[in-house]
Amino acid sequence: KKKLKISGRELLSVPIQVFGLDQLQVLEMSPERESCLRYRMELLPQEIGCLRNLTCLYVDSNNLKKIPAEIGTLSRLERLSLSNNSLSSLPAEMGALQRLHSLHLANNSLTELPAPVCQLRSLTFLDVSDNKIDTIPSSIQHLEKLETLLLLFNSLESLPEDVCLLRNLHTLWLGNNHLRSLPAAFGELVNLDWGYNYCSCNFEGNPLESPPPEVCSRGPEGIRDYFLSLHRI
Repeated sequence: KKKLKISGRELLSVPIQVFGLDQLQVLEMSPERESCLRYRMELLPQEIGCLRNLTCLYVDSNNLKKIPAEIGTLSRLERLSLSNNSLSSLPAEMGALQRLHSLHLANNSLTELPAPVCQLRSLTFLDVSDNKIDTIPSSIQHLEKLETLLLLFNSLESLPEDVCLLRNLHTLWLGNNHLRSLPAAFGELVNLDWGYNYCSCNFEGNPLESPPPEVCSRGPEGIRDYFLSLHRI
């Protein structure tokens, strides 16, 4: 079988037989869509590294506190979903997952964007909403293929100018942070047509002053004009 979904009313661990399925491509161990189930895995076993053909790994809504270094050996992994766990960090070895294009980390206990994430050059989707992240490292600029970045419900007080180098961004959600201002080059993110497609950019729940919310609603051109007018003054 190429795809396996493991179900159990209170799943605590991965059955050891799973790690002998060396042709497995999709492994799902998440109760997210089945409200009657409750999974309580705290640790993803080191043996996960035996599944070298995995392309998709779903372990949302467990109680994971740690991801083993062996995750970095899954060189074919394209989608990794770790939302709704208790992760406070990620192993450095994750930076080796150069085929990974979708990473879900929402609702964990992260206080910063882990350095390995910024090494994932093929990443197009990143969700780190609902953590306690208060800074975005300048190394985020290396995610040159990133199209979707979800940062809702964090503790961001500012955005680095380097975010404005992510010219392929189509969706950027910044709602419910502590942002009072945006970088002067923010208007260069021209693919964020939030003036025409509201869903592509979200600032709700921030005490924005520069530029004010009514300027943001005008889209990239409005934001560029706003900062240009400040320079003229």
